[in-house]
Amino acid sequence: MKIYENLCVGCGRCHPYCPAQAIYFTDGISKVAQDLCFECGACLRSQVCPVDAIYESEDVYDYPRSVRKFFSDPTTTHKETNMPGRGTEEVKTNDVTGRTAKGELSIGIEVGRPTVGTRIFEVEKITKALAEAGFNDFEEKNPVSGLMKNKEKGILKEEVLHERVLSAIVEFTIKEEELESCLEVIEKAAAEIDTVFTMDLISCYDKGMKIRVQDIIDKSNFTPRPNAKINIGIGRLNDEEA
Repeated sequence: MKIYENLCVGCGRCHPYCPAQAIYFTDGISKVAQDLCFECGACLRSQVCPVDAIYESEDVYDYPRSVRKFFSDPTTTHKETNMPGRGTEEVKTNDVTGRTAKGELSIGIEVGRPTVGTRIFEVEKITKALAEAGFNDFEEKNPVSGLMKNKEKGILKEEVLHERVLSAIVEFTIKEEELESCLEVIEKAAAEIDTVFTMDLISCYDKGMKIRVQDIIDKSNFTPRPNAKINIGIGRLNDEEA
């Protein structure tokens, strides 16, 4: 994102719309700090500029700068991976797709949030720690997986490591009995990264709406916030198929 200096009137209306706090004043006009910019396009989409001085530079789609755009702007689709958004389809489709079966757990780690963001090298700290512990069944259709140079070791491509994005989601699958050791790896990795993250744990219910791994979660240092996503009436496997 850039600002036409000959058009800007220095009103500052665009500043609050920048989640990266990348817009600043210099000599009475607004400019964009390119290293901080997420390329989310929020300042442009807000249409807050009274003189249309904000514009998107063509080089925003040049790799590896394009990584910022595709991970931060929800209106775009990753041209490198042909995937929209930061992760895969929401897990609330699981009652129809059966993507996470009983005996398995799907885990999503969303690294960074608006106004905080993250550098891709922070994401790699997590993927490498997981892979080193043997948790390298990364979701193929996830954009982060598309940036991997070595999936087995969780290593991402060098050229994208310093790109700054609003957030990125690491998705992978483990067996239920691996949860305790996996949580220990994630907790240790959390102390090494300079940003925030939210972890999602996707599990099937047992009959009676019992969470199958509740006892393991209770023993961990994580505070669970149960959030059931069930599409009642859209489709459901019967007991024989579940």
